[in-house]
Amino acid sequence: MGLPGVIFALALVTVGTALDNGLMRTPPMGWLAWERYRCDIDCDNDPKNCISEGLFRDMADRLAEDGWRELGYVYVNIDDCWSSMKRDKQGRLQPDPKRFPGGIPKLARYIHDRGLQLGIYGDLGTHTCMGYPGTTIDKIETDAQTFADWGIDMLKLDGCYSNATEQEKGYPLMSKALNATGRPIGYSCSWPAYQGGLPPKVNYTQLGEICNLMSLQPVAGPGRWNDPDMLLIGDFGLSVDQSRSQMALWAIMAAPLFMSNDLRTLNSEARTILQNKGAIAINQDKMGVQGRRLLKEKYGIEVFWRTLSNSASALVFFSRRTDMPYRYTTSLGKLNYTAGSYKVYDVFSEKLMPGLSDSTDFTVSINPSGVVMWYVIPTVPLDQSLMRGGEYPNFRRKYRVSSQRSGVELPFPL
Repeated sequence: MGLPGVIFALALVTVGTALDNGLMRTPPMGWLAWERYRCDIDCDNDPKNCISEGLFRDMADRLAEDGWRELGYVYVNIDDCWSSMKRDKQGRLQPDPKRFPGGIPKLARYIHDRGLQLGIYGDLGTHTCMGYPGTTIDKIETDAQTFADWGIDMLKLDGCYSNATEQEKGYPLMSKALNATGRPIGYSCSWPAYQGGLPPKVNYTQLGEICNLMSLQPVAGPGRWNDPDMLLIGDFGLSVDQSRSQMALWAIMAAPLFMSNDLRTLNSEARTILQNKGAIAINQDKMGVQGRRLLKEKYGIEVFWRTLSNSASALVFFSRRTDMPYRYTTSLGKLNYTAGSYKVYDVFSEKLMPGLSDSTDFTVSINPSGVVMWYVIPTVPLDQSLMRGGEYPNFRRKYRVSSQRSGVELPFPL
C-alpha cells in the first residue's frame, strides 16, 4: 500500500469497541513472508528463499538471536502458498509435504521454543489468492480447530474468491470459531479491502468487535489496529529516507510492525531504522490512540501528531517533495500545543534537543520523501499546564490522558 492511502487513513480516527479476546493490546510486531518471498515454491532451484519450513526457521533464529525479540518483534507469519493443493482425508488443510515435511505443529514448537509466535494465512473463499485451498463457510470451524491444534497464534484471513454475502457471514463466523477453540489466536481480517475500504460499505464498529487487525479502518485502538500492511524497510526499492518515512508513519498510526525482508542479509541502515527504540516506543504506546494529520502545506510538507502516555506526544514532519531538502519553520504554539516549555527528542538522529517553549520558532530540514520525527513532552505535567491557562486543540479533548507508561523502554530520560 502506498503512502497516500496511509496518510488518508490517519484522518479517520474515532472510538470503537475492541475485540474481546485479550490479545494485541499494543500493535503486534514481527516478520511476514509475503512482500519479500511472495509465492516462491521452487525449493529445488532456490532452497534458501522458497516458502518452506527452513525459511521460517531461519527467520525465527534471526528474531531470537539478533535482538529483535527483545524489542517486541515476536511473530513469524506464514503467508499464501504454504499448503498442499488438496485437503487430507478428514477434510482438513495440510501443508505441502515436500516443503514442510515436519508439519506445522513441529514448526510451531520450534518457534515457541525461541519465545516467538507463529502466524498463518487463510482465505475466506474457494481458493486463496494464489490458488490454494480456501476456507469456505462449511469449513470455518474445521479450519479454526486445525489452526488451534497446530499451535497457531495468529490468522490472517484473506477474501479472494468469495463474494460480499459470504464475507458478511464468514468473517464473523471465523472470529467466533477461533474463540471457541479455547486457544488465543489473533485475527487479521482483510474484509474491508474487498468492500471498498470505507463506510457505509464497511461497518467498522462490527469489525472492531470481531477483528484484531483490519485494513484502513477508523476505529483503531488497543486490540483492534489499523493495518496498512508490511514494512518494506530492508527489502528492495526504498531509499533510506523513504524507509524512515514508512517507520515514522506506521509508528504515528499505531500500526502493526511486520517486516518483510531477509533478516539473514539485512543491511545496517535498515536494521538501525527497524530497531529504533524511539519509533518503537511511540508505536507501542499503551494509550493506543492513532495519530492524525494536523497540516497539509501547499508546498508539499505535512505534519502529523499523536498523543502519548505521560502527557507526551509525537510529531512527524513529512516531505512529499522530490527536489531538495526543505527548511520548514513553525512553532509548537502554531501546532496547537498549550503554553509552556517542552523537551524534544529527535527520534532518528537519536538526540535530545534544547528545550522549546510553545512560542519559540524552530526550523527542521526535511529531505525529499523523508521525515523528521520528534518525541515531545512538557516540562510541567499536562494538568498543571492546563491550570495555567494553556489550551490544547479540541481534537485532543476526545482522549483521556493516561499516566501509564509504554511497555517499551524509551532511549532517553523523560
